Amino acid sequence: MDLYAFPPIAGLLDGAHAVLMALAALLEPLIGVASAAAAVVLVTLLVRAALIPVGISQAKAEQTRSRLAPKLAALQQKHKNNPERLQRETMALYGEEGTTPFAGCLPMLVQAPIVGVIYALFILPTIAGHPNALLEQTFFGVPLGSSLAGQIAVGALTPAGLLVFGVVIAGIALVGEITRRVFQPSPPAGGSATAGRADAAALTGVGGASAALTAPGVIRALGVLQFLTAAIAIFVPLAAALYLFVTVAWTLVQRVQLRRRYPLAAVRTA
Repeated sequence: MDLYAFPPIAGLLDGAHAVLMALAALLEPLIGVASAAAAVVLVTLLVRAALIPVGISQAKAEQTRSRLAPKLAALQQKHKNNPERLQRETMALYGEEGTTPFAGCLPMLVQAPIVGVIYALFILPTIAGHPNALLEQTFFGVPLGSSLAGQIAVGALTPAGLLVFGVVIAGIALVGEITRRVFQPSPPAGGSATAGRADAAALTGVGGASAALTAPGVIRALGVLQFLTAAIAIFVPLAAALYLFVTVAWTLVQRVQLRRRYPLAAVRTA
């Protein structure tokens, strides 16, 4: 069953498609043939702006977890041989703070349908039974419906196309590297063996999210994941790659600003 053919979803996509194409038509006198790409960028910016409260909620949750990290570590050490007691004490600690270990997760789920609709507009060849006109538009001569991998596969990649795809994909990778460097979790101070056991315990505890992020293997995995978006951009249509580029760039700037407003608790060394 095609989920996008389900009438309510198809209608929603059709309406969003109409709005996007109308915006491209309004921009065409000012921008010309790149108006559809500009509309993609503008709509992405509007969506990300609407989701600013989600980012704030996540930043607050991250700040709370960092503040509670020492208390959680103490609980894990005290009740490391009693998982049930550890779980009860952890939930009690979060209850005293008026939060939960999963704070910040709900806003992520709220934004998923919005992001899903926007992304679908950039990858579906047909919407509500008619061709997706967005993918027929071009950006510096490159069809928004084409992908780098697809053009290479059919031998249609031109120097101009390589330049456009290269700039967008390299931009995503660069933003990913900056994000990795700025937000890479710091390994716990105090030694590898003890820290390693604490990290293993944290991975199985309800309140161990913050500590788990400091596990060396997790840190390496997060570094790789930063570049996953760039790899995805190789295979998706150019319109979707532009959406991803604007999204990751916006997210980086927003996270930097929110981190300044909601700084994490200082890490205390032993």
